[in-house]
Amino acid sequence: MLDHVSIAVRDLAAASKFYQAVLAPIGYARLVVRPDTVGFGKRYPEFWLNHRPAMPKVAADTGVHVCLRARGAEAVDAFHRAALSAGATCDGPPGPRPEYAAGYYAAFIRDGDGNRIEAVTFVEPGGASGR
Repeated sequence: MLDHVSIAVRDLAAASKFYQAVLAPIGYARLVVRPDTVGFGKRYPEFWLNHRPAMPKVAADTGVHVCLRARGAEAVDAFHRAALSAGATCDGPPGPRPEYAAGYYAAFIRDGDGNRIEAVTFVEPGGASGR
């Protein structure tokens, strides 16, 4: 089991603002701010941003892919909406992905640095959410 992940960003202040809005729907808050890193999490920092100003933008078919667990389909949907509103690029709209696993419901975005971030939950087929 993983304890935490870190991604590189060119503009730490802009990325911190972006991720504060994007991660809130899945229960993450900004918990730690240091000169070259910012940590987000639910109870402790699980998702870190590391300032790398000289880093080139990641090509669309390369780079980091991080998947974060959401409490339900509504949270996945809200994550995706918040990300697009904050300037992310859609890399896969919210929806079921039965080719991954039964009940797999996810959305994918790309941040301004090209990092691919996913929110996922598992839903019961024909459950209350209808997904």
